[in-house]
Formats: sequence, structure tokens, C-alpha cells
Amino acid sequence: MGLLTLHFAPNSRAVRAVWLLEELGLNYQLERYALGAPEMRSPEFRKIHPMGRVPVLEDGDVRLFESGAIMEYLITRHGQGRLRPAEDDVNYPAYLQWLHYSEGMIMPPINSYMVETFFLPPERQSEVHAKRAKKLMGQMLVAVDAGLAGQVYLAGDFSAADIMTGSAVLSAQQIGVDISELGDLQAYCARLQARPAYQKASNT
Repeated sequence: MGLLTLHFAPNSRAVRAVWLLEELGLNYQLERYALGAPEMRSPEFRKIHPMGRVPVLEDGDVRLFESGAIMEYLITRHGQGRLRPAEDDVNYPAYLQWLHYSEGMIMPPINSYMVETFFLPPERQSEVHAKRAKKLMGQMLVAVDAGLAGQVYLAGDFSAADIMTGSAVLSAQQIGVDISELGDLQAYCARLQARPAYQKASNT
């Protein structure tokens, strides 16, 4: 296997890719950018990612620029059976659900909230829309808390599903979503944050 290259910016979905790379112990190098840096909108970078965003994973002739696809690719090509249950495992359906729950349910309101509070100029921001997005985030997290009832992780042992949905949960918590009444989710966040691979990724 050649050296993997990850195009990366802090506080982006690229952090979850680093988290997985670290959990798998894979060798990789980072091409670092500041989030929203002008060079990410250059014609050269748009040949790598047509939307001028991160993450982008390069593995020889393979290039992927969707974080969920990067996760599945790394698990399948380089995971050697780690961080995912086998297809005939009783936990496999839950693994699939939580692997995709992040982008389908949690990240859309996070994206809306960030647009309204950070990316738009103040005169175009809507407090109403921001509050609605934050409320929706909280509702999405209730389902994760319920999914953790009686479990340490979302699909049996720690898996890539915990990286995907866990990273979204931690992002929601960091922007102020109150999870004080969600005891299982609070404990889950603490477990994720204690993992050395998460600490390495979040400080990259």
C-alpha cells in the first residue's frame, strides 16, 4: 500500500477521516488548508474537489471527496475487517444505520445553524432560522441517545459508525446543543473524547 494523502482543514469533516486513519493505524500524509482558504477555490484545487472543499482522500489512482465514502473505502480496502461488523453479524444493520445517520439527520441542521451564525454576514443572518436548526439538532440527538440504551457503542464494538455519528454529536455539543438530560449520550461523548485517535484528530 502506498502512502495515503488526505486534503484536510481543521473544524471540517476531514477531522473524522483523520480519526479513522488513526484508529486503523494507517500511514498517511496531510495536505493542510485553512477552512475556506482562497486556494481551495482555485482551478487547481477544483480539479481535486469540484466544490473546493475537504476532505479529499488520494490513494494511488483513487480519489474520493465525500467523507462517508472515504470512511467506507478505508474500512473496506484498508481496514482488514476492523471497525465494522461482518455482514452476517447481528449488529450490521445498526452499523449501516448509524454510519449514515450523521449526514442524513444531524449534519443538515448543523450546516443550517453554521450558515446563520457564522458564514452569512450579520445583516443576512436569521435568529429564527438559527434557533429552529438548533432545536432540530436536539431532536436528532434524542434518537442517538435512545440507540445507546444499554450499549457502550452504537453497533456492538466501537466502529466507523461511531466516528461518523459520534463526530456529528460532538459537533452539535460544541455549538451549544444541551444534552444534559440525555445521560447515555453524555457518557458516550465522554468515551469518544477519551480515545487517543479522537484526541489526535481533533488537535491536528
